[in-house]
Amino acid sequence: MNALAKSTILNSPLKKKSVVMLVIERIKLALINGELKPGDFIPSESEMTQKLGVGKSSVREAIKMLQAMGVLEVKRGQGTVIRKSSDEDALNPMVFQLILAKGIPQDLLDLRKMFEPAYSVMALEKATDEDIETIKEKLEEFEAAIASGNQSSSHDLAFHMAILQATHNRMVIRIGKTMMQLFDASIETSMQDLPEVALKDHKAIFKALRERDEIALRNAIAVSSTSWETCLTYK
Repeated sequence: MNALAKSTILNSPLKKKSVVMLVIERIKLALINGELKPGDFIPSESEMTQKLGVGKSSVREAIKMLQAMGVLEVKRGQGTVIRKSSDEDALNPMVFQLILAKGIPQDLLDLRKMFEPAYSVMALEKATDEDIETIKEKLEEFEAAIASGNQSSSHDLAFHMAILQATHNRMVIRIGKTMMQLFDASIETSMQDLPEVALKDHKAIFKALRERDEIALRNAIAVSSTSWETCLTYK
């Protein structure tokens, strides 16, 4: 359905600023307020140009940017629709925002100390037997990589991603994936300098998850954070 008729946000002219960003802001507000919903077709370029009082090129550029971010999808012969789910291959501006704002190493450490216990406890509460088996497989792959001397940050991150997936919460998973990208460089250092320590820490985390022991899980994560702190680097 076309959302123009019911939308107040998309019906009033924009004030002069960065016009493209203001068009994006209007679409974002329409989504937040429920005037646009996943599956809705947004107004045509001509309609938005007229109602918002901006040039067609600005509307077109805004749509392209939202496509790149995985918010919109252009369907030939039909129009432009709000995606019903996020595109895994889409550009994630949050990554760049966090990279630019990452500040000192302590900021990154504090972020992980806050987030990792929270999503891990959620996984402990929600993980299915299949999830636990997947986490175990990633741990075994991690151990095999160390045994062969081919360990890398990808093995460590795969273990944590399996735990994230076990939360069964799309927002937590999405945020977690973004944050993991910030940790990659320091985890790679850990994999090369202290692989056996990292493996021991991960085994303790897995044991606590499997046994549904929240206290043991929090303790294992705290130990792991201390080990990782020694390898916290920026590249």
